[in-house]
Amino acid sequence: MARMTTLDPAVAREAWRFAEPLHAMVYFVPESAERFEALGLSSRAGYFAARGGAFGPVGPGPVIASFYNFHPGLVARFLPEIWTKVSPAAAIEARLAAADAALERGLGGDTLRSDEVAEAATLARRAADSATAHMAGRPLYAAHADLEWPKEPHLVLWHAQTLLREFRGDGHVAALLLAGLSGLESMVLHTASGEASEGFLRSSRGWSRDEWAAAAETLRSRGLMTGDDITDEGRALRARLEADTDRLATPAYESLGTDGCVRLAELVRPLSRTLLKAGFLAGALPTRPK
Repeated sequence: MARMTTLDPAVAREAWRFAEPLHAMVYFVPESAERFEALGLSSRAGYFAARGGAFGPVGPGPVIASFYNFHPGLVARFLPEIWTKVSPAAAIEARLAAADAALERGLGGDTLRSDEVAEAATLARRAADSATAHMAGRPLYAAHADLEWPKEPHLVLWHAQTLLREFRGDGHVAALLLAGLSGLESMVLHTASGEASEGFLRSSRGWSRDEWAAAAETLRSRGLMTGDDITDEGRALRARLEADTDRLATPAYESLGTDGCVRLAELVRPLSRTLLKAGFLAGALPTRPK
């Protein structure tokens, strides 16, 4: 069991939430597609190579296990064959270059070289580094923590948020396992809540309509869904999962304390808002039509 923390998980969550668009935009911006294309990779292949490449030239197993909600057959279409086209280091470098170019386009050089970005980078790196004391059971975080840190402050900030995102994601997987939810079932329940689109999640993760329907039936049998909608019991479970995820992610931020977390959120919020307003995450989790 993870040790108790004295930092309010809600405070740590805000520091993560306001910084998250700075990392997540790399999955949607054209700069990523361009750099992966230059390596002879599709965007999806580049995603698996750049994120999974932190493990080295692995087969599908570690990625299926740690990414958690992708169809095993989809992952196996790309791994390990992808390593005949590109090395893990080259894929990781391409993703970092894409983040660099996208942040430059979205925020501008003056902002990226500002004192505020340098301060945010220092705070975020402190949290990401301190998370190494809690890496047990967190494979994606641990793999990315072994990568070399970039030099420029805005890329330090991006890489730090990458680590903190993977740290949180590993904890979320642990919470899902404890709740007895597979990756597919967790997505079906998410969609049933109205917060995500079935079409986007099902196609991007490689699941068939029949597999999705079977998972929905399992959730109905557990009283978590009725028809296509989430039940009160299902909402309560999702609330517990989020609370558990917040709690498991909080130790990474203890080194900042409340004041440091509040300051980090204050520094990154306008940066993330600028990217969101410019449509840098336009492809992220569309909601189910009402």
